[in-house]
Amino acid sequence: MGRTAEKIKGMANKAAGKLKQGVGKAVGSEKMQAKGKVQEIKGQGQQAIGKTKSAVTDTATKGPNTINKKR
Repeated sequence: MGRTAEKIKGMANKAAGKLKQGVGKAVGSEKMQAKGKVQEIKGQGQQAIGKTKSAVTDTATKGPNTINKKR
């Protein structure tokens, strides 16, 4: 999966997880709240993976000559 797709999927999972937590709290379901928290954390992880992929790609694109250059 590409870096942008990973970030988008992560945002979607994070939002869905927060929604599940809210619904679980509203209806008094600890199980639904827990599932929502797990999904939110999964989304955060996916976003982190997407950001890491972006950073690696950006660094590789700039090339080794630009790394640690003094300005």
